Amino acid sequence: MSEKQITLLYRLARLYGIETVYRDFTGNYRHAPLRTLLAALRALGAPVTYLSDVPDAVREKMQEKWRHCCEPVAVAWSGKPAPLALRLPARLAECLAGFRLVLENGKEFRWARKLARLPLLQAVRLEGVGYELRRLDLPSGLPWGYHQLKVELPAGQHEVLIISAPWRAYTAANKRLWGVFIPLYALHSARSWGAGDFTDLEELLRWTHSLGGGMAGTLPLLAAFLDEPFSPSPYEPVSRLFWNEFYLDICRVEELKRSSAARELLASPAFQREVAELRQTSLVDYRRIMSLKRRILEHCAKTCYAENSGRLAGLHRWARENPAAQDYACFRAAAERQRSGWPEWPARMKEGHIQEGDYDPEAKHYHLYVQWLAHQQLKNLSARARERGQSLYLDFPLGVHSAGYDVWRERNVFATGASCGAPPDPLYSKGQNWGFPPLHPERIREQGYRYFSACLRNHLQYAGILRLDHIMGLHHLYWVPEGFPATEGVYVRYRAEEFYAILTLESNRHKAVIVGEDLGTVPGYVRTGMCRHELHRMYIMALELKGRAGRVLQPVPAVALAALNTHDTPPFAAFWRSRKGTVERVALPVFLYRQGHLAVPTTQTRAVLEACLKYLAASRARLFLVNMEDLWMETLPQNVPGTAGEYPNWHRKARHALEEFCQMPEVVEVLHEISFLRDFPACAGKPQLLQ
Repeated sequence: MSEKQITLLYRLARLYGIETVYRDFTGNYRHAPLRTLLAALRALGAPVTYLSDVPDAVREKMQEKWRHCCEPVAVAWSGKPAPLALRLPARLAECLAGFRLVLENGKEFRWARKLARLPLLQAVRLEGVGYELRRLDLPSGLPWGYHQLKVELPAGQHEVLIISAPWRAYTAANKRLWGVFIPLYALHSARSWGAGDFTDLEELLRWTHSLGGGMAGTLPLLAAFLDEPFSPSPYEPVSRLFWNEFYLDICRVEELKRSSAARELLASPAFQREVAELRQTSLVDYRRIMSLKRRILEHCAKTCYAENSGRLAGLHRWARENPAAQDYACFRAAAERQRSGWPEWPARMKEGHIQEGDYDPEAKHYHLYVQWLAHQQLKNLSARARERGQSLYLDFPLGVHSAGYDVWRERNVFATGASCGAPPDPLYSKGQNWGFPPLHPERIREQGYRYFSACLRNHLQYAGILRLDHIMGLHHLYWVPEGFPATEGVYVRYRAEEFYAILTLESNRHKAVIVGEDLGTVPGYVRTGMCRHELHRMYIMALELKGRAGRVLQPVPAVALAALNTHDTPPFAAFWRSRKGTVERVALPVFLYRQGHLAVPTTQTRAVLEACLKYLAASRARLFLVNMEDLWMETLPQNVPGTAGEYPNWHRKARHALEEFCQMPEVVEVLHEISFLRDFPACAGKPQLLQ
């Protein structure tokens, strides 16, 4: 293999947005293996099988670049003019070009320019053809929104999506919110069926409000495979566009009142006995719970469809307003008949063509009906929280199940020849392969980010605070090509500015705060971008310990969500016990004592826990989230990354039911003090006159 061949391969990789070298957790540079570069290029659509294909592929990519008049997306920040680069054959320089800008509200602007009068940025020759790069400045003062620019040239018409966005994301001005966190499947009550539901979440919000809290957070609540296939992980949903009917409160379904079959089944001794058994288990039995709920919901769905009522009219109206819901219902019904995900379906269905005979019509009706119910219950929950001045904190996962609806229907915007993951680090020496396909960085742009924007709006219609999993993925994402170990992945770049524009625009439109999960080995430019656009970063205390006595903790930033831990790290009690023999074990209590949060510098777990919570409550962080399980000294984590069957990830119920922990003095007293410190941070470490 010659040096020239390697140089050309690196050039081709850069043309496709692949980083040929990256800095690992130790600070050392790692060069991507050549075979990995070829595989990643193939996943991106490059015509390369062997190294010998690279020269032609470079030539083809360069020609493709210059034959495309303009990029498919441009950003106009805060009403300033957006510069648009036009790549043109030099022979067109004396031609007149027409421009038509169609605003989101339908208003149009038309103008024409002689191309030679546009500023010249670059001139090149490719295969004997001359090209020029010229700059077009779009009008200033564009309103916020998604606008379409049509560029009309003698050789054809080109379209560009103009995202006109505010520079900064929405922020709740002068508010220092605090709230509680618990996975909804783990939150259970005396009335729910062995796992939490939307009513439990609403009760948690109401109780938190009574203590002064402004939010409640949970893990993703999106649709999941809970039979065949079976994949309950909240971070591998069937879709980011639809919700999980597992969390429906059956007793709040209107049709239950009018379905005698549903009521008889619900009241039967055998059914009630099974519900009682599920309430007693320490782990969530997704299959059994979903089976019980489905039996009732199917009766309710039949009642709804059988009646010519306002409810049925409401369902039909919602389905018309959400046309993808019909398609999703067909997909889920077909998956049930096939008892598998779409990659195992017959060719026609696999390619996206489902016919009526491919599914049971009642199964389709069921899935459409339960999505409507989920929308109603989430909408009501969110509205009641907002009436109290509270926010629902939702989680936006990075990816979706490879055999799920989104990849099946939006296959063109996913790179199905690779999986998302993470490179080797101190915890995972072999790296991580998360198993779901990444978005294709160019094809998602070519569709104007339609899929990403729809997923985002699906969450923001309910969430006052939205956490974006793995925010680094807006900039670059670690790809593991199919058939390769996670140690041999590569980073692929994305257009971060365009993602930020969508986030700031939608955030302001929905008046929702955006939190970016920026934990782990994150390049400095990621946090710079977050800061520039006022996306809140995450400050997780367990990960911010410096390991030295002088200054044991990194400072808490203001534009941040602070917490002791996450669902992927051990609860505080387990974490603190694991620190025996470390510098932090001695230094942290001393630091907290000097801050006035400990009476004496003790290492006693409960005392240190409460002192850490007080420290974060009094900090500058705009948002503060308390893991409910820390308050009763839980030691078992909800998820152990890198494990599968050896640990019950996403299954463990909270040790105490909702009704229990709401009355526990050690829970209520700590939250009262947190609320006081959020309101009066200057009182930290001082005697409180008001208890």
